[in-house]
Amino acid sequence: MSELPEGLHGAFRRADLIQQLGLPTVRALVSQGRLVRCGRQVLVDRKSGLDLRTRAAAALLLVGPRAALTSHTAALLHGCQAADGGIIHVLSGYYRKIPRRPGLAVHHGRVDEDDVLELDGLRTLPLEFVIAEMLCRADRPVALACADQALAAVEPPFRERFRARVAERISGRADPRGTRRGRALLDIASGLPESAAESRMLLILADAQLPLPQLQFAVRDLRGRERYRLDFAWPEPKVALEYDGYEAHEGRGPADAERDADLASRGWTVVRATSADLRDPAWILQVLRTAFVKRRYVA
Repeated sequence: MSELPEGLHGAFRRADLIQQLGLPTVRALVSQGRLVRCGRQVLVDRKSGLDLRTRAAAALLLVGPRAALTSHTAALLHGCQAADGGIIHVLSGYYRKIPRRPGLAVHHGRVDEDDVLELDGLRTLPLEFVIAEMLCRADRPVALACADQALAAVEPPFRERFRARVAERISGRADPRGTRRGRALLDIASGLPESAAESRMLLILADAQLPLPQLQFAVRDLRGRERYRLDFAWPEPKVALEYDGYEAHEGRGPADAERDADLASRGWTVVRATSADLRDPAWILQVLRTAFVKRRYVA
């Protein structure tokens, strides 16, 4: 049985494989199902066919040597796990027309070689470029979550510098569509939400035109010691919103109730949201507005 060469994460140019293994061997590997066609000139090792890096490598080989990964695919390679890995996103110049393929999105534009870097051997655009494009064009909750994850990966003293670089990229886009939206999303990105769901909840609050809360707000006792950390807090009316993700709060009902009671004794009103409120936020927004009114705080 022929051993496959290493390739690029299990993706190969057909011509390269023929040169290394010979045409009869390559045809046999295809007929046996060990190699899967990805376009006419690209083959993929079936064992790693669903791996993100394998699919990204195959896309780069298919689109051409001057292409680079962008959008969701690049965000994932940079560590932003909120991005969607189902479709491989590639930025390519206008020099070559690529036929439409399932699982591949080709974005046309200028690829600046000074921007291109290699991550795991894959030509990828820098994180500030990727986040800027996503904020302007991608699904808004996912884009904000990726921006938060990108900021969270930067040491706090350097976050504003990274934000400024993203803002620069937004302002310098050749395509002005979405730039206003991108700036608005960047304004509320902080790196403080602890999950993509919390980023989405923050976007819901902003879209409802509620005052933006403080995130990861520390409640301290009389000695200044931190007792609790709140997901979203409005300190002046002492209203807090806690997002109960399934994994983080499974089996914690009694502990959460005890915590809420203690916060209530300190003057706080705690509202709890779940994933159902992300799908239909009307109820949670009404509860928050009612809590503000009860505290004589009109939002």
